[in-house]
Amino acid sequence: MRVAVMGSGSWGTAFAMVLADAGNDVVVWGRDAALAEAMTEQHENPRYHPGIRLPDRLRATTDAAEALDGAAIVVLAVPAQSLRDNLAAWNGLVPRDTVLVSLMKGIEQGTSLRMSQVAHAVSHVELSRIAVVSGPNLAREIAERQPAATTVACPDEAVAELVADACTTAYFRPYWTADVVGTEIGGSVKNVIALANGMAVGMDYGENAQSSLITRGLAEMTRLGVAMGASPLTFLGLAGIGDLVATCQSPLSRNRSFGEHLGQGLTMEETVAVTTQTCEGVKSCQSIYDLARKHGVDMPITEQVVQVVHHGLDPRLMLQAFMNRATKAEAEVS
Repeated sequence: MRVAVMGSGSWGTAFAMVLADAGNDVVVWGRDAALAEAMTEQHENPRYHPGIRLPDRLRATTDAAEALDGAAIVVLAVPAQSLRDNLAAWNGLVPRDTVLVSLMKGIEQGTSLRMSQVAHAVSHVELSRIAVVSGPNLAREIAERQPAATTVACPDEAVAELVADACTTAYFRPYWTADVVGTEIGGSVKNVIALANGMAVGMDYGENAQSSLITRGLAEMTRLGVAMGASPLTFLGLAGIGDLVATCQSPLSRNRSFGEHLGQGLTMEETVAVTTQTCEGVKSCQSIYDLARKHGVDMPITEQVVQVVHHGLDPRLMLQAFMNRATKAEAEVS
C-alpha cells in the first residue's frame, strides 16, 4: 500500500522503516528539508537514528500534499500537543477513504481528549477508520530491527487487522484489539509513571522502590481506563504492563530519563534544556489528572508528578507523600 507517515522524529522514522520492510511504499513528511533530503538520498535519519540504513521503499518530503496524495494509510507521528494544529493545516489533503493511525501517547491539554478523539474532531474521519498503535516499542531498538510486539486498536476489527497486516515483519509482531480507550490510556499514563520511576532512579532508589511504583502505577492506569469504559484485560497486555515496564526501566525512555534528571536535583528548566526530544508525560500529566478527577478516580502517583512538574515540589517530598498514604486492600481497583 501507499502509506504516509506524518512526522520524521524518532518513533515516526522507526515505524516508517517497519512499514517499508513490510512491503509498503512509504513517504515520510517532516519540516526539516535537510533531514528529508538525507532520508531520501542517503537513506539515513542522522538526527534520530544515525548509522541505520533506511529501506529503499522509504523516502521523505517537506510537502504535506505530496506525502498524503493517494495514501491508503496515514500515520500520525507528530507530538501529541501539536496534532490539532497539524491536522488543521492538512485540511483537505487527507484522502477521504484513508485509515488514520495514531502513534501518539498523550492526552490533549485543555480538552483532556485522547488522540483518536482529536483526530476525529479535526479531520472528520470516522472513528471506525482511526487506529492506535501502542506497546513496548522503544524506537531505537525497533530501528535496529530487534524483536518487538505491539497492539493495534480500532473499533472496526477489520481495520485493525488491515493495519496489523501492514506493519507485520520478521521482527515486528502486531496484535489487534477493539479497545481503543484502554490502549490510549495505557500509552498515556505509562509516561507519567515513568517520570516518577525516573525520579526514583535519579535518587538512587533500588528495585524495590521501582517495582512498587510500576505496580501501583499499573493499578492507577487500570482504574482510570476501567472508569472510562476500557477492559481491565487490556492493561495486562502489551499496551498496558508491557509498555509500562519498557518505559519505566529502559534508559532509552525519554520519560524515564527526564524524571531521572529531576531526581538528581535538576530543575524543570534545566531538565528541559538538556532534553532534546518531546517528553509526553510532562505535557500530558495535568490532562490525565483532570480526567481522573472527572471520573472520580484516585491517582496518587499522577497527582504527585503534577505537583513536581507544575508546582515545583521536591521529588523526595513526592515519594514521601506517596508512602504516607493510608493503607488499603491491594486488590481494590475502583
